[in-house]
Amino acid sequence: MARSIKKGLFIDAKLFQKVQAAKKLSSNQAIKTWSRNCTIFPEMVGITIAVYNGKEHVPVRVIEDMVGHKLGEFAPTTKFKGHGGRRAREEEQTTATKTAAPKSK
Repeated sequence: MARSIKKGLFIDAKLFQKVQAAKKLSSNQAIKTWSRNCTIFPEMVGITIAVYNGKEHVPVRVIEDMVGHKLGEFAPTTKFKGHGGRRAREEEQTTATKTAAPKSK
């Protein structure tokens, strides 16, 4: 048994209360939270939760496939800028010249 299963699921009590209130009111407004380690429960499906990534709140629309995962998984904390450097640029240039249309006389 994995340690996380032994410890059980975690849900922030205040966030859960806000989710229940939003369900009753059928509110479209995002719920702000800093609790990235909170597990997504079935009651959260259909709610938009704004998860803090260290800089801003990222809106996350909860769907059925997300149940059982953590909120932080859907709000990345780093921005992916791409792989490679000089070598990747050279390969990109060679493929661009190969795909260019040949000149006709």
